Amino acid sequence: MAFQDGYNRRPREMHKAICSDCKKECEVPFKPSADRPIYCKECYSKRKDSGR
Repeated sequence: MAFQDGYNRRPREMHKAICSDCKKECEVPFKPSADRPIYCKECYSKRKDSGR
């Protein structure tokens, strides 16, 4: 049996989205909604590091 972090998990379903900052296509592990901004990994890291 294969265990990951003690749990038997299925791979996450990824959804295509457009980053609200850089406008590049990216994938996120949740279904995007139009009322919230989406950020790619790079832009998310920049925003997180800047304290926003």
